[in-house]
Amino acid sequence: MNVLQQDIRQYTVPEEFSGERLDQVLSRLMPEHSRSRLQGWIRDGHVRVGGSTRRPRDRVDAGERIDVVVPEAPADSVVRAEALPLDVVFEDAHILVVNKPSGLVVHPGAGNPTGTLQNALLHHAPALAAVPRAGLVHRLDKDTSGLLVVAKTLTAHTRLVANLQAREIGREYEALVQGAMVAGGTVDRPIGRHPRDRLRMAVRQGGRAARTHYRVIERFKQHTRLWLQLESGRTHQIRVHMTDIGYPIVGDPLYGGRRRAPAGTDAGIREALQRFTRQALHAARLSLTHPVDDTPMSWEVSPPADMVRLLQILRDDSAGSA
Repeated sequence: MNVLQQDIRQYTVPEEFSGERLDQVLSRLMPEHSRSRLQGWIRDGHVRVGGSTRRPRDRVDAGERIDVVVPEAPADSVVRAEALPLDVVFEDAHILVVNKPSGLVVHPGAGNPTGTLQNALLHHAPALAAVPRAGLVHRLDKDTSGLLVVAKTLTAHTRLVANLQAREIGREYEALVQGAMVAGGTVDRPIGRHPRDRLRMAVRQGGRAARTHYRVIERFKQHTRLWLQLESGRTHQIRVHMTDIGYPIVGDPLYGGRRRAPAGTDAGIREALQRFTRQALHAARLSLTHPVDDTPMSWEVSPPADMVRLLQILRDDSAGSA
């Protein structure tokens, strides 16, 4: 009879860690895992000190034995690998950077159990099954295109998540918004769940701090092309902030970007805007410090063809009326 072999790690508390909290000691002994993950294991009884369970805040002494039963992922959380197209911009033994097309969901969820970026990543690199969320450190909305970084090891994942939380990963976007914007600026307004529509986020008191910097890179008759930089990473942050200051992103059905074109809009422009049925938002540039060798790295990718076409139509229209 085959018996499933558990992954059990055994450690002895070193002298220099004596008297420290259990979760602190464990995070030093197992640096490939985040402290929050280890705290969860301690609370769930996967960690024993001298044969007994402890709390994360309990102190441990030098020479005590720590047994860690590394939990397996629940069966219902296993994501199936799928041979889907994947645009890999960079890859080494520790990270990979992908250029996500619009229309591709990042994580499986209700209504999208398969056909996601996570499914594609598991086919590309099966070892990602051992990393939380197949190594995905951050996400993009389904209809937003552009760059995402993926950690290929637990050590890289823990470091990148910490860097993201410390705002040490740079994320810059290109967007097309409704309205002729005069100059750039900064939106510093908290974001929380919309009080009535649970699918939407909104600027509201009591929300989480959110800051978006933006600058004008091209102006059209009734639209503006922007370059944006995030300081925080709230859900739908750019979409919410741009709508809140009166310049919703073109094609965004959730936040007002598909409102009726202004009176006097050329028929050709009106048709082009109607055909563009997603938000015109692209994660154009990603910069970070490599999680293992600390090398500064950055990547930049151009917007996808549909956004390039729309920009050219607006550009030609503006030039024709000059």
